[in-house]
Amino acid sequence: MKTFKALIVEDNAFMAAVLQDLLQLHSKEISVLSVANSGKKALEMIVATKPNVVFLDIELPDMTGFELLNKLPEINFKTIFTTAHSHYAIKAFRFNALDYLVKPVNEEELKEAVKRLGNSKDKTEEIKTALSNLKAKSVDDQKLILPTQQGTFRIALKQIIYIESERNYSYIHIVNGKKELSSKNLAYFEEILKDKAFFRCHRSYLVNKRYIKAISHDAFILKNGFELPISRRKKTEAKDWFYR
Repeated sequence: MKTFKALIVEDNAFMAAVLQDLLQLHSKEISVLSVANSGKKALEMIVATKPNVVFLDIELPDMTGFELLNKLPEINFKTIFTTAHSHYAIKAFRFNALDYLVKPVNEEELKEAVKRLGNSKDKTEEIKTALSNLKAKSVDDQKLILPTQQGTFRIALKQIIYIESERNYSYIHIVNGKKELSSKNLAYFEEILKDKAFFRCHRSYLVNKRYIKAISHDAFILKNGFELPISRRKKTEAKDWFYR
């Protein structure tokens, strides 16, 4: 059984104690080295204790979890983010394919997260992409990370023309004329992309606004000449979104 040395980064002493207790009770493969209650203290402890997993609160008193990671010369540990129940934060984690737990931490969700630690690949590149997305000058330059049949696929949002439903999977249609098959369904993409200039115009299609040339009575006409149907119940919403 693989073992992990863990650092808990959490400014709420009660939350930190709960997480530590749950790990001691249910995750024998994890040994908690220490608890840091600020970003500054966490940076010191990461250098001193060399953990191989960090439970990282996304909102610390002196910096965010992402700012903390950005200060490190290298990230040589696995990271599980923790957050209060924030819809926006959870969307950000999903968009960047990062592991996270919602506070107060659920026992079963913690067990699953720990199980993924032993089975999942290193996510350093996903964290680097997330940091890059935070610095991106526009939404178009942000990169989406998703699993495909060939492995992890990264693509800038500006390269995606539309996403098409294929049962429980999705095809990502990109500007070079190719398409990538993702194991995520269209509802997943609708959730993480709806505030990034994408719109679900039909049960089978999610479209990127930058590639729409015009709107007709019942379809979006794309710049490449392709037409995506607009469902009857979405017509008013589609026009409002397009002309906004």
